[in-house]
Amino acid sequence: QVQLVESGGGLVQPGGSLRLSCAASGFTFSGFSMAWYRQVLGKERELVASITPDGSSTINLHSVKGRFTISRDNAKSTGYLQMNSLKPDDTAVYYCYAWVTAWGRTEYWGQGTQVTVSS
Repeated sequence: QVQLVESGGGLVQPGGSLRLSCAASGFTFSGFSMAWYRQVLGKERELVASITPDGSSTINLHSVKGRFTISRDNAKSTGYLQMNSLKPDDTAVYYCYAWVTAWGRTEYWGQGTQVTVSS
């Protein structure tokens, strides 16, 4: 059974840090690119950061550059999003997404984890 399970969300004060984890199972995680998206209720889901199977990373969302870092540990089939200097505007549900394009596109989504930044 294919699963992407996010964890690490919660309530944090402005300026604080959280590290989100995305544990993959049921497929060869090391062969998939991975990304983190976030979504605020009533708004479109937006791409935060992405990382290739070999670890080349990109922060796609300008507002989090210099504060967020994406990484992965293929041996543990887990991806991470380190979030520092959190702001109230970072409040959202964060989703893990994995995909590969080979003979078509295969993609998986996690169920999401809530991050709330508030004093």
